Amino acid sequence: MHPAVGARAMIRTAPTPVPQPRTARRGRSLIDADALRVLHRAARILLDDLPNLTDRLVALLQEQECAYRTAVENDHTGTWQEVNRSLRHSVLSLLDPRGNRDAARRCSWKIGVRRAEQGVPLDALLHAFRLGGSLVWQRLVEETSRQAPEDVRLLVHVATDMWNFVDEHCTLVADAYRQAERQLSWRRENRVRLLAGALLDGTSRIADLPETAQGLDLPEHGRYVVVAVAGRRPSGVRPAAVPPGLRVHWHTGVEVDYGIVLIEDDDPDGDGDPVEPLEGLGDAAPGTRKGIGSVVTGLAAVGDARRLADLALRICPPEGGTVRLDDHLPEALVISCPELGTTLADQVLGPLLRLEPADRDVLLDTLSAWLVCDGSAQRAGERLYCHRNTVLNRLRRCEQLTGRSLARPQDLVEISLALTARRLLR
Repeated sequence: MHPAVGARAMIRTAPTPVPQPRTARRGRSLIDADALRVLHRAARILLDDLPNLTDRLVALLQEQECAYRTAVENDHTGTWQEVNRSLRHSVLSLLDPRGNRDAARRCSWKIGVRRAEQGVPLDALLHAFRLGGSLVWQRLVEETSRQAPEDVRLLVHVATDMWNFVDEHCTLVADAYRQAERQLSWRRENRVRLLAGALLDGTSRIADLPETAQGLDLPEHGRYVVVAVAGRRPSGVRPAAVPPGLRVHWHTGVEVDYGIVLIEDDDPDGDGDPVEPLEGLGDAAPGTRKGIGSVVTGLAAVGDARRLADLALRICPPEGGTVRLDDHLPEALVISCPELGTTLADQVLGPLLRLEPADRDVLLDTLSAWLVCDGSAQRAGERLYCHRNTVLNRLRRCEQLTGRSLARPQDLVEISLALTARRLLR
């Protein structure tokens, strides 16, 4: 068969589409037009009667939503005006959806933001919008039934558009609410961080202390210790390991994190150690250094507590560990004034420091071991793997070089502090 003949045959045998009857399309258009006419007639009546419609919705909110009951009691005028604006935009949108769309959306967005700022629950806000939609629909049906009962059936054809409008604005108000809530949460967190930072820096104003206490959930006049933690952060976030009975606010820094710890006053006799539980606070990862300051009274003194914690942290060995400042006060004295510590080390240990490195290190290690062993040459020898007489010989040489006697208390204090200064300030 010739291709052209086959094509003509296919054309002749293809089913012809059946056109929709013009009368059906025309009938549907007429129904839609009649439904809009009925809708607009009732909507204009609602617009003229808007104050009464507002009163009814406010009464419904007071009756069915406790959150709005409180809002109405606290600010009846403001709540009434908000409801009135929202209803006005809703009814105008029934009359001219395209012309009023943007204004209605702006109104709903502002309501979502305002109610988030006031702390009204989102569920209550969405319920209020749905109540408003139900009331508007009910009044449309009432007015149509009163004027032309036979036209009520026509409202069915616009019901979907009406409830789509309500759903759209519920979604819009929820988005506005959640966005405002996120911004409020960020502002609160940032404000608390600023307050805690000022507290630790010692720059907090007396007038800000009540707000700081509320933001950190700590009493203004409690007893506090600051813990400084530095070192590895395997998880990227300071673990909130808090022993039972402690209340802690963590403040994350660039290199050092600080825990502001409330010391509960549950030891009226003062026999217990209020700082002991803090040794289990914070990160226990290898290489972590932790400095525990001394107890201070009142949030206003937290800046001093932070400086004490920093001193304790500087005493920590590089490989990690925990240092309680109260157990290392001589070291703290040395490190609190590095210039004087360096001068002391040079004056007392200068002749030893100028020896050959191998000879110098042997003598300094022997001095340190003898002090750690409470002046016992026997135990120092065991620690250094040498005979006690070797230890005594080395100590005598140290005395000759420094011109100080290990039997004289004042000289012994100077030597001990000088060794500490050299270790910590090296």
